[in-house]
Amino acid sequence: MKSDQERRSFLKKGLLGGMSLYGFSKNQQPDAPDYDNIPGFHSPPAVGKSVIDLKVAPIKQVKVGLIGIGARGSGHVMQFASLFPDKAKVTAVCDIQPDRADKAVAKLKAKGQDAVAYSGKVDSWKEMVKRDDIDLVVIATPWRDHVPMAVYAMKQGKHVVIEVPAALTLEECWQLVNTAEETQRNCMMMENVCYGDEELWLLNMVQQEVFGTLTYAEAAYIHNLNDYLLDTKGYYDFWRLKENIAHDGNLYPMHGLGPVAQYLDILRGDRFEHIVSMSSLEAALSESIKKLPSDHPYANFKGTIHKGDMNTSLIKTNKGRMITLKHDVVSPRAYDRINSLAGTHAYHEGYPSRLSVLGKGHDFLKEADYSEYKSKYKHPIWDKLKKEIEVNGGHGGMDFVLIYRIIDSLNNGRPMDMDVYDAATWCSVIPLSEVSVKKGNAPVKFPDFTRGAWQKKRELNIMTSL
Repeated sequence: MKSDQERRSFLKKGLLGGMSLYGFSKNQQPDAPDYDNIPGFHSPPAVGKSVIDLKVAPIKQVKVGLIGIGARGSGHVMQFASLFPDKAKVTAVCDIQPDRADKAVAKLKAKGQDAVAYSGKVDSWKEMVKRDDIDLVVIATPWRDHVPMAVYAMKQGKHVVIEVPAALTLEECWQLVNTAEETQRNCMMMENVCYGDEELWLLNMVQQEVFGTLTYAEAAYIHNLNDYLLDTKGYYDFWRLKENIAHDGNLYPMHGLGPVAQYLDILRGDRFEHIVSMSSLEAALSESIKKLPSDHPYANFKGTIHKGDMNTSLIKTNKGRMITLKHDVVSPRAYDRINSLAGTHAYHEGYPSRLSVLGKGHDFLKEADYSEYKSKYKHPIWDKLKKEIEVNGGHGGMDFVLIYRIIDSLNNGRPMDMDVYDAATWCSVIPLSEVSVKKGNAPVKFPDFTRGAWQKKRELNIMTSL
C-alpha cells in the first residue's frame, strides 16, 4: 500500500499536470499591485476634521448655482426651480455653450426666477462660483471637470453636489475628502438611484431585518449607449467616448453600487476590503466605428479602444460579504442594474423586481404576497412626495426625491443623506478596477477614506430624518 506521503505526491503531480494541460504553470499568478506606485492609495495627511454627519446652520431658502446645462443639468435646473420660493432659488447658471445657458435662464424666468447666465469662456464657471448669493453649487459637466470645480467651489465657501461619478482617480477622491474636511462644506455625489422606489423599499426591509443576515449582492450598469457615444449631437466633444477609448475597468459603478453599499452599511460598520476585476475583449465600439460615414470625426480612428465590452468585478467587504458588479454600455443588452440582494431570510432580484422569502416556498412570491411586502415596507418618502413626484418626475421620480432631499437637508441644518466619504469610496472602484485588470485580475485593496471612522455603526439619514 502507498504511504500517505506517496499519495500526496501523486495527487500534487496530477494537479500540476492538469494545470499544464489547460495552459497554466504552477508559477503563474496575477501581478501583485505595488501600492507605493498607485497614486493616491496611501492616505495623505489630514488638513481638517471629519465631516461625517456634518451639520451647518439652516438655510431658509437655498441659493443655487448650476454648472453644466446639458443632458443632466437641464433637468436639474427645472427640478431645483420647482422648489421655489419656499425652499430654494436658482440664482445663476453656467455652460460652455451660450445657447444652453440662455435657454435655462428663459425657462427660469417663466417660473418667476431671475437667474444670471455665465458662458463664453472656459473658466466662466469661476466667476459664477464667486457670487455671494450662492449657497450650493451643482456640477453636471463632463467627468474630468468634476473635481477641479468642486474643490474650487468648496474653497469659495460653497456646499457642493456633483453628478456621477464625483471623481475618477484615487488622488481626486482624496482631494474631495481633504477639501471637504478643510472647509467644513458638504460634498455629496448626486446618486439618484439611491432614491428609487424599489431601492428605498429594499433598504427599508433591510433596516427592519426582513432579509436577516446579509451575505452577498449583485449590481450593474448595463445600458446600451453605443449609438449615443458616437452621435455628433450626443456627449459634448465625444467626452464619454474618449473615456471608453482610454480606460478599461468599471468606468461607471455608482448607479448599481450605491444602493447596495447602503444595504450593506458600507462606511457605517462595514467597508470594501478588496476588488478583483476582469474585462471581456472589446468588439462592439470597434465594429460600430467601422460603419461610420466618412465625414464623421471618428471615421478614420485607428487607435486602440481599451474598454472591454463587459467588465465584471468582485468586491469583498470587511465582514466577508461579496458584491458582484458589472459594467457594459456598448452591447445590445436590455437596461439592467440587477439590484440583487441575498440574506438568510430573503432574496431580491431586480429587472423585473422579484422577492423570495424563507418559509414561503421555493419560488419567487406570487403577485398578491409580493404586493403585501411592497405595501408594508414602502419607504414613506415616496408617499410624502407623491404629488410633487407626479409633477416633477425625473427617472420615475428618483431625480426629484434626490434634489428635494439635498435642499431639505440644507433648509433644516441636517446632515446630507450621503457624504464625501461615500462619494470617494464608490468612485474608487473606477481606478482600482483598472489596476486589477492591468495586473492580470489581481486583488487590489481599497484605501480607507474615513481614516478608521467606518467602524462606527451609524444610521442613514434617509431612514431617520424625513
